[in-house]
Amino acid sequence: MFLVEIGQVVRDYAHVIDGIAAPAPKEINTDGIVLFFASKVAPVLLAVLGAFFIARASRGEVSRVLTSSAIAIIGLAFIAGAATLFFVGESLINLMFK
Repeated sequence: MFLVEIGQVVRDYAHVIDGIAAPAPKEINTDGIVLFFASKVAPVLLAVLGAFFIARASRGEVSRVLTSSAIAIIGLAFIAGAATLFFVGESLINLMFK
């Protein structure tokens, strides 16, 4: 019986706290995150990749550089396609389920 009373007091106290001091949940700025990666991180990674390719080409490994470059370009195309679907996805869903 004593435990039931304690449980009721804790429940009532929790409702009081929720009503008075509960801060509203914050939303995550996903547009800002995507913009940050597109404007800050991607150019740095591409510059590092370019420096790596130039270093390998200077050692005479041109065929390997061309192969790696082609793979990197295909990878970037896939990333661009995924980003396009990310931004256009809502429109496609609205068209399909309208």
